[in-house]
Amino acid sequence: MAHLKVHVSFPPEKVTEAVIYQIGHEYKVVTNIRKADVTDKTGWIDLDLSGEAAEIERAVEGLKQKGVSVSPIERDVIE
Repeated sequence: MAHLKVHVSFPPEKVTEAVIYQIGHEYKVVTNIRKADVTDKTGWIDLDLSGEAAEIERAVEGLKQKGVSVSPIERDVIE
């Protein structure tokens, strides 16, 4: 099983959407929120993703397509 830690930033129009929940259901990954700061106007989450490496990559692309910013905390997928 591979793991990837990412920092996800939400613009104001995406703060109220259940983006992390959606990713966990649309892709075969386990999401684990490690830290977060969310207000009515903005937010960020440090997120661990676990699963097959290819599925993690698909989930990251899915996050970006949903309009949030995704930056790696650790550069490589760890297996």
